Amino acid sequence: MVAPQRSEPQAQLSVFDAVMIVVGLIVGIGIFRAPSIVAGNVASEAMFIAVWLIGGAATLIGALCYAELSAAHPNAGGEYHFLSKAYGKSVAMMFGWARCAVIQTGAIAAVAFMLGDYLAQIAPMGIYGPAIYAALSVVVLTAVNVVGTTESKNLQIVVTFLEIAAVLAIIWFGFFGTPDLTRLTPVVTPPQTAALGMAMIFVLLSYGGWNEAAYLTGELKDAPRNIAKVLTLGTLITVGLYVLTNWAMLSVLGLDGLRNSNAVAADMMRVVAGRPGEILVTLAIAVAAVSTLNATIFTGSRVFYAMARDLTVMRWVGTWNGRGKTPANAQLLQAAIALALIGMGAVTRDGFKAMIDYTAPVFWLFLLLVGLALFVLRRRYPQRPLPYRVPLYPFTPIVFCLTCAYMLYASLAYSGKAALVGLVVLAAGTPILLFKSKHGGETSYRTAPSNTALK
Repeated sequence: MVAPQRSEPQAQLSVFDAVMIVVGLIVGIGIFRAPSIVAGNVASEAMFIAVWLIGGAATLIGALCYAELSAAHPNAGGEYHFLSKAYGKSVAMMFGWARCAVIQTGAIAAVAFMLGDYLAQIAPMGIYGPAIYAALSVVVLTAVNVVGTTESKNLQIVVTFLEIAAVLAIIWFGFFGTPDLTRLTPVVTPPQTAALGMAMIFVLLSYGGWNEAAYLTGELKDAPRNIAKVLTLGTLITVGLYVLTNWAMLSVLGLDGLRNSNAVAADMMRVVAGRPGEILVTLAIAVAAVSTLNATIFTGSRVFYAMARDLTVMRWVGTWNGRGKTPANAQLLQAAIALALIGMGAVTRDGFKAMIDYTAPVFWLFLLLVGLALFVLRRRYPQRPLPYRVPLYPFTPIVFCLTCAYMLYASLAYSGKAALVGLVVLAAGTPILLFKSKHGGETSYRTAPSNTALK
């Protein structure tokens, strides 16, 4: 009697699909909020453009390091799988705990809240309107992802195209529109104190999300050969869009105008296109939030799935839905935690900023460990074929690790007590190690089919 086959991740994403998901993950709401903060922490217009270029270069370096890890170890577990192979299951499970309980679900709740804030401006629903919209957006997009990977990736392609079109429109109006400066409210510019570290925190926060590509390798066609294309193309497209967008806004508003604006894109479009321009930006931000939210739900659930396969409890989370070709149970659990966080946010309206503050040190700590894993895995498996090698090794990964170390220091220095809360939440997950599965020395779930020969 032949045992029934368990459903596993299938290679169903093309390079185009994956690039759209990566661009959708990176090009989010940050580009519409961070430029004013960055402008307030640089000394000149040249430095303002330079920090976006430096941030783009740092992002590309990180993407190239991830390309080697992802090509050599393609798996739906992404970073969880890299950490498990480099340091063992215990470290990977602590990462999984931090990501499932705080980082990823917190990001989903935060983006959903921002989408709710904008929708509440269009159709107010009272004091809890943003929270209601946020909860509905999580429910609806989770439902799309539970139905199937094909449906969620098609939605991602549509919203990413709309998002890119809106950003290109902002760039075009910025360079070729006719500014009417009478529409710009004059303000008194307070003295500024340049703090390059703070500027880089928000630049790299805006570029965040590229590392999520690692979670696509379990479903990417010919992942060992294609993941480097996905990471490189996705990163370069984003860097180009971000630098041109900031340049366009700078050319219209100037550095002082950027510093004194809480809605830089809306202010720029009002100057060059009037009220219709503001409406366009509002719609662009809503589309960007949907794009980021859908992509984050898509990749986030893969860690729930991967970690559950290494636990002696909650094994139902580690099942793969064969009909929809998706980790449906993991997505439902992820949505439940995100909804609980939204409920907390509805009571504490300042929870959004606090959530970002206390998750940042934990995020950079584990990103540093992933960077170091590249050295560990090269030494541990010297005979292993590498479909893609990071260029200029070891210089490139050293720069990546130093960048992560600096960002870890900066996030601790600027976040204060909130950073300690994040570390406490990380420590609170230690008991989960008691439920670690005893079988095998590595993660037990299957890697991408095309990489079987490399295992």
